Amino acid sequence: MEVKFLECDWFNLLVSIELVEYPTTREQQIIDEVLNSWFLLGKLGAFNAENTQVQDEGVDINYLDYDSTAESDLMAVMHNMGEITYSGKTVSCWFDLGTADAICLDILLNSLKQLHKEYVQIDRVVISSEVREDDNSLN
Repeated sequence: MEVKFLECDWFNLLVSIELVEYPTTREQQIIDEVLNSWFLLGKLGAFNAENTQVQDEGVDINYLDYDSTAESDLMAVMHNMGEITYSGKTVSCWFDLGTADAICLDILLNSLKQLHKEYVQIDRVVISSEVREDDNSLN
């Protein structure tokens, strides 16, 4: 699975997944679940690199004193997700990543890598920005 980054605008990001074969209905459902779940976690602020207490602790998390009241200065939430579209072998979805940290893209790509190994053959993932038809800044 190849991963390619083009010009990226955090608030106007297109994730395009190019499959090896046309997706079956079941494969479409799995891809939809991955993208929807990833966005839901982002909407809930899961991708906050300022609060990685367990990761920072290392492999020995026995009796970790987790500070559940810890708050970062900035919220790390995704703002919006477009419709997941299928065109031939390509799956695309637009996202406004809002204030989510860059770790969100690593987590998505790790998920897609495993999806590729076990369920759906992915040829390439392209992360880029697009001009939205409803974007009035062009006028």
